[in-house]
Amino acid sequence: MIRTIILFLIVFGVVVISHEFGHFLIGRKNGIRVVEFSIGMGPTLFSFDKGGTKYSLKLLPIGGACMFDGEDGVESKAAQDRAEGADDQTGEAEFLPEGIRARGTTFTEAGVWARIATVFAGPFFNFILAFLVALVLIAFTGADLPVVGMVTEDSAALEAGLKEGDVITRIGHERIHFYREIILISSMNTGETMEIHYERDGKKGVAQVTPKYSEADQRYYIGIANGGAYMKCNPLQVFQYGFYEVEYWVKLTYKSLGMMLRGQVSKDDVSGPIGIAQFVGESYDQAEEAYGTSSAILTMLEIVILLSVNLGILNLLPFPALDGGRLVFMLVEVVRGKPVPPEKEGMVHFAGLVVLMLLMVFVMYNDIMKLVQ
Repeated sequence: MIRTIILFLIVFGVVVISHEFGHFLIGRKNGIRVVEFSIGMGPTLFSFDKGGTKYSLKLLPIGGACMFDGEDGVESKAAQDRAEGADDQTGEAEFLPEGIRARGTTFTEAGVWARIATVFAGPFFNFILAFLVALVLIAFTGADLPVVGMVTEDSAALEAGLKEGDVITRIGHERIHFYREIILISSMNTGETMEIHYERDGKKGVAQVTPKYSEADQRYYIGIANGGAYMKCNPLQVFQYGFYEVEYWVKLTYKSLGMMLRGQVSKDDVSGPIGIAQFVGESYDQAEEAYGTSSAILTMLEIVILLSVNLGILNLLPFPALDGGRLVFMLVEVVRGKPVPPEKEGMVHFAGLVVLMLLMVFVMYNDIMKLVQ
């Protein structure tokens, strides 16, 4: 239990810190003052001030925040003093360090493109983290190539003419780089015919495969198994397949979101911090028991990629209170040539925040119920 909590804090903490650090770094580069940079939510456990910014660690390890001067009504003491007519000689200098004083500004005073870059930086840094971790993962594990290991009897793949050793290059309009991509597409298929492009002995071919339904498993199968010949990657291939690794998790995330919107995902398929912690702990234990500690660590790296890509994509959704929702308002400002009135935007984001909090409570309750069942 203790190990599960520690692993979760490390994995989730790395993902959240990278996101908030993206906001922090680009915001500071654009001269926007940061009031507080925090890890976690709730009451403050520990904090210190440096360079005009409060750095804090919160009680609940389920998030983080980078709070800018003037964003959503958050103002530093210096900004408040300016609004109240503080002495021009000492008002701001008393509260802001020399390096920030010359270039510092509030979030709302910054140019619209500076604000867009600052908000977008959080999700973007999640993708950067995912790519860097993917490089390490691919360097140690290699790539599972999309090679057919076996074609099962009486299967759709056999009837379509696919054979052992075929290299799948594309399914429909999707390029295939890993064997697990074939599994992903197959698992999400609902009976539609798939156009599978492959290479055999240096020659290209196309097979029309209509998956068959399994009553026992209640899903469709194409009939390919035991594939995924692993290739050790050279330095150039590490970068190539590191990119493909991130691309795979992006595909998995948006396909899963699509299934949620279509009602193909139940509430038990969605997890919050508690469910994620349980998943992290179980994944580590299973990998360690089967293959050793080194394999368990690599499994944790894969989970970091998964969570980082998920956080990046979810935050880009155009929903109020999320980074994507804020970007929508800023893009409207670019088109209109003037910002949306702050009080109206604030009301929209507040409503979105309430919905997100209610959703978080529901997900955490669902996680707890799954644990006690």
